[in-house]
Amino acid sequence: MKSQLFSSAIMNRNRIKFLYQLDEVVLDPYYITIEKNGRKVIYGRMNNSNEIKKFEYDRIANIRILKSMKFSPIIPLMPRAV
Repeated sequence: MKSQLFSSAIMNRNRIKFLYQLDEVVLDPYYITIEKNGRKVIYGRMNNSNEIKKFEYDRIANIRILKSMKFSPIIPLMPRAV
């Protein structure tokens, strides 16, 4: 069920909201994968941040697709010069 919700949100570019270890997260979902240790994870960009973070499926609860909020993926092609 989680995979279907996340896949739908990724394909439609919808933001999602969920609880992760009792913290509320708003995320632009990018990618779902299975790690070497067999755990399923989702990668995405947190709201108001440029950092891509990883979230383990086992710790995610109360998933909601925010259909009124769309996003465009931000994929850096080269590191920023400081």
